[in-house]
Amino acid sequence: MNWNQAITDFEYYLKIERGLAANSISNYIRDVEKLKLFLKNKGIDKTPVSLDRETLQLFIYEVAKEVGPRSQARIISGLKSFFNYLVFEDYRKDTPLDLIESPKIGRKLPDTLSTEEINSLIKAIDLSKPEGERNRAMLETLYGCGLRVSELTGLRISDLFFEEDFIKVTGKGDKQRFVPISDVNKKYINIYHKQVRSHQKIQKGFEDILFLNRRGKQLTRAM
Repeated sequence: MNWNQAITDFEYYLKIERGLAANSISNYIRDVEKLKLFLKNKGIDKTPVSLDRETLQLFIYEVAKEVGPRSQARIISGLKSFFNYLVFEDYRKDTPLDLIESPKIGRKLPDTLSTEEINSLIKAIDLSKPEGERNRAMLETLYGCGLRVSELTGLRISDLFFEEDFIKVTGKGDKQRFVPISDVNKKYINIYHKQVRSHQKIQKGFEDILFLNRRGKQLTRAM
């Protein structure tokens, strides 16, 4: 089996058997093509079936000089899928990546917005509309209390303990925690609660949900 045939068969497998999206298939194939080009440039005569661990380690060493750990890990993952496919189809008895580990990748910290960016977002809210007060209260609470979007949309009136200066938040796995809330956050929640929400027709089952859509129901995370 030569490289062109192996890559064609692998692409067909990813598309038909695994049903992957075109972009994912393209990434897998690109990783294998890199290995094929490396062997060609080095004059190494190894087929997908005869390729050994030592040769593959040389390729990974070359890759490590060109890209960062995250890209290295992705390439190794793509090659593992390719050689696992060859084993699955009985072209090989084992995979040369068995003892090759991906580089350790530190968890990427999420991007954050600056105070100026948050202020710009809040200033862009149209307060002439009823949902404007709601949106301002939501953004202030989201940012000021450090909530996830799903935590914000699930916030209940019974979770507000303003006299004690905290709110009760239900997070992933229904785990609850108490979060401090500032006077500014309380101010805008109260404006929305008393001036907007109190005039809404609230659907049954959503009476305790703090932030409502125009139909009187809980906001979805996407909304």
